[in-house]
Amino acid sequence: MRTFVLRARAASTNSQTLMDNVGGDAHSEILAHTLMNAIFVAQSHRPDVVVHLVLESTQDYSRTITFVAAEMRDIGGFHEQALLAKVDETSWEFIVEQSGLTLEDIELSARMYARANNVIMCWAMGITQHRHSVPTIQEVANLMLLRGNIGKPGAGLCPVRGHSNVQGDRTMGINERPPAFFLDALEKRFQFKVPRDNGHNVVEAIHAMLEGRSKVFIGLGGNFAQATPDSPRTFEALRNCDLTVQISTKLNRSHLMHGKEALILPCYGRTDIDIQAEGPQAVTVEDSFSMVHASNGQLKPLSPHMRSEPAILAGIANATLGKQPVDWLWLVADYSRIRNLIADTIPSFQDFNEKIKNPGGFYLGNAAGARRWNTPSARANFKPNALPSDLLHESIRGTGIVPDLIMQSMRSHDQYNTTIYGLDDRYRGVKGQRDVMFLNEADIIRLGFVPGQKADIVSIWGDEVVRRVKGFTLLPFDIPAGQAAAYYPEVNPLVPLESVGDGSHTPTSKFVAIKLERHSEVARII
Repeated sequence: MRTFVLRARAASTNSQTLMDNVGGDAHSEILAHTLMNAIFVAQSHRPDVVVHLVLESTQDYSRTITFVAAEMRDIGGFHEQALLAKVDETSWEFIVEQSGLTLEDIELSARMYARANNVIMCWAMGITQHRHSVPTIQEVANLMLLRGNIGKPGAGLCPVRGHSNVQGDRTMGINERPPAFFLDALEKRFQFKVPRDNGHNVVEAIHAMLEGRSKVFIGLGGNFAQATPDSPRTFEALRNCDLTVQISTKLNRSHLMHGKEALILPCYGRTDIDIQAEGPQAVTVEDSFSMVHASNGQLKPLSPHMRSEPAILAGIANATLGKQPVDWLWLVADYSRIRNLIADTIPSFQDFNEKIKNPGGFYLGNAAGARRWNTPSARANFKPNALPSDLLHESIRGTGIVPDLIMQSMRSHDQYNTTIYGLDDRYRGVKGQRDVMFLNEADIIRLGFVPGQKADIVSIWGDEVVRRVKGFTLLPFDIPAGQAAAYYPEVNPLVPLESVGDGSHTPTSKFVAIKLERHSEVARII
């Protein structure tokens, strides 16, 4: 039981007068906040709290109002006992086993975090490319909320994107499940019936092409064939299309994995000077900190036949739709006209063209950063999750095969996304090669190999597909026992298309169950 006595000096003891003075002399908002701080911990309702509010008038007369938290009704939000119960039912042995860390290291990290006044929690694809990525990130948010590190200067959550301007794409509605408000805004502004059915995420798109439900693939930049999981099946999916179109800044492997008909449309990169019918143009980008700024190219395009990405898309739209629902060629002649339409339809982009004139661009804002909770209760919602009983997917466990290792894919130093600029990895001391796998030296010996030996890697999944890459050199590295790492896209063939994050549909490239087999050189006739 926690009991508080709160004195409100010079407060009216007359209920009507007290209400009339809300926000004024009574400073009732201060009283309300004090009550909230007493009854709530991290926005959690504490039923064991009693607060006695003593109203003291100037006439030496007082009245006491008692608030019993356990008897209060219609209090929404997260109840801390739900989280505590999840924590209490989880053994330390279980936590240590799943984390791969020692109890001492976990406790040290906890003490460091608890002592810190301001904490920024960052994560990247090492978190998101897991089956349990959604509950993991929910728990990260829970922890940061509990410690008051959201909506505080010098603190907060920072997801690190895997590609440039990924967040900008999302903000502009590039979403297989766009929110209703965005679709409503499009309909209102452009006066046409917007499709309401969900589209395809990457994995769903590959399945649709494999099954013949999708016949045309248009890629706006990127290297789809190399960036995606289960590479041979992805290649098959692209080849199964009637038409593949690649709008690209450079040649890549996707151009070789094409449909019955194929187009490669060279386009400007952001470094190229973009001149349209009405003069030089700037494009806009959004970074991980919700800053939007203009980007102007500095280099002369390599060919007069190249077009900008907006110009290519506007040309396709004009050829198929004419001037409906907009005059596409007029729009692309001056990108500021496109930005005006964005300002009409997407929140926080009012006066878009004026805002990007500011040095460094402008800040889109972040509701959570301002402690505005866009939830039905207008409060921060906690989402407690139990640790999964088994990290192995049932499609792995069901095979009866015990994995030798759990492998993750990663980039090297001289690599940007799927573009490889060199064969050296200064991060890890590797030179002149990429078909390598990093293991704990004890694991190399345990599995019957020696450091530097080549092995074939086979992934485990409960289907009839054989997923294998050959001739990878085993390199001892400072990595936890039972774990392994290798470069993508070289090991993308090992990631099953069906192995995705629950609720995110993200391929699980950071958790691939594998076996190692002896590598045998293929005999060749020279």
